[in-house]
Amino acid sequence: MKQEIIYGLRPVIEALRSKRREVREVLDSVGDKEISSEAVARGVPVKRVPRNRIEELARGGVHQGVVARVGPYPYSGLEEILAAPDPLVVVLDSVTDPRNLGAVLRVADGAGVSGVVVPKDRAVGVTSAAVKASAGASEHVPVARETNLRRALEKMKEAGVWAYAAEGGAASSAYTDLDLSGPVAFVLGSEGRGVRRLVREGCDGAVFVPMRGVVSSLNVSVATAVLLYEARRQRG
Repeated sequence: MKQEIIYGLRPVIEALRSKRREVREVLDSVGDKEISSEAVARGVPVKRVPRNRIEELARGGVHQGVVARVGPYPYSGLEEILAAPDPLVVVLDSVTDPRNLGAVLRVADGAGVSGVVVPKDRAVGVTSAAVKASAGASEHVPVARETNLRRALEKMKEAGVWAYAAEGGAASSAYTDLDLSGPVAFVLGSEGRGVRRLVREGCDGAVFVPMRGVVSSLNVSVATAVLLYEARRQRG
């Protein structure tokens, strides 16, 4: 039976609250009352252990004295994400840093997205580090893993979703100039490579966030936040 370890107060609490995946056991070295209350409500055993046991299981992660043994992350299907009314979707192309993925998931939860789509290969999945960086938002946001992002974009367009690649260039539009009030997907690439050519060609257009300083780009999670909240503003 496959098992994963997640660590940190918020990730463990949100895993207990969301009920999306099995939480088998909580190990606590600090006696946190909120953890205990949520675990009792979910019927999950809590074991008090020394801090060095927590450190061993967290493998260098910032654990705050708490870890949980959980089942595998419950990825969603793309169809489930697209079934939401007026889907608002984030597509991440080749993002390999779990902290960036986690930060995007935290933003996505705050903006109330329908889901996040990531590739199965050459990209990070929802690891323990991503869960921690998301502050537990990963346990609430639907995440789909797709073998072929170009094909996934075609399915989105068949469902009436307009896809925009986040990149600069003469063919790009400022994010405030687009109509983002309907079904929309934002496609963001890694900070080093950006959106791959074949994935970009599967988009309906491109969008950029104007930069006024010396640095030419934003962190992927910050860019995601700007785009998502503009879409939310336009939706009222």
